Amino acid sequence: MNNRMPAANDNLLGIYLKDRRAKLDPSSFGLPLTRRRTPGLRREEVAQRANVSATWYTWLEQGRGGAPSADVLDRISRAMMLTDAEREHLFLLGLGRPPEVRYHAPEGITPRLQRLLDTLEYSPAFIRTATWDVIAWNRAATVVLTDYSTLAEGQRNVLRMMFRDSRVRAAQSNWTHVARYVVSSFRADVARAGASRNVQSLVDELCATSPEFAAMWRENNVQGHGDGKKVLHHPIAGPLSMEFSGFAVDGRPDLNMVVYNPATPADAEKIKTLLKAKFGKKETKRR
Repeated sequence: MNNRMPAANDNLLGIYLKDRRAKLDPSSFGLPLTRRRTPGLRREEVAQRANVSATWYTWLEQGRGGAPSADVLDRISRAMMLTDAEREHLFLLGLGRPPEVRYHAPEGITPRLQRLLDTLEYSPAFIRTATWDVIAWNRAATVVLTDYSTLAEGQRNVLRMMFRDSRVRAAQSNWTHVARYVVSSFRADVARAGASRNVQSLVDELCATSPEFAAMWRENNVQGHGDGKKVLHHPIAGPLSMEFSGFAVDGRPDLNMVVYNPATPADAEKIKTLLKAKFGKKETKRR
């Protein structure tokens, strides 16, 4: 077995293609397993699935085919059923740049990710998509931020709630500052995800119903979202000092987890009281 590390002048694209091809299970593609001298798919099988010449594909693996186009790399990635991470790596090797962003509407979260949210017992946390739709949350978020379960699925959008929900607006100590931050961060996330067309109806709706949103959207500002501190004005608990952080979900570039931590023990006690009032003593201590 050759364990030599690839050198800088090696045919890295060809090495990667050959390695991926060897790891593919022919039965997953409906291909027979008989008379195969080597593991994985044959070159001509990949070429046929990608609708390229078998000779040209062979040259590509051998470093003789010249630079492939983005369209060809995309077809090869689909032919091999590469993951998004593998597809990005293929483009980096073949073209020296990542592929154009493809937005996929999320299909929910795993039970493990929900359990992670639930372990944050006194820290409100939720998962949002690249278009800022909230798709999962914990109990602390229910009592401190919004009871998302009472909202229709299409209404659980952070941008829409910021401009259309009077309760969310009243909770902000400086609504204009927070709203401008939300709009500029939303714009950056949507562009990064290639989802501008997917949110056009939402943007049109808010431009038509909120002059404040329309003005902020016309500013064309963009900024990242990370961490910070804010005071939320809760209708029952009063002011809550919270530290917030945003985290990318590993393996799910379409999702972001936002966590609010109580800034002081007194704020944590207020959240405990809210949880006890809504869910009862046994429920808040079940973990």
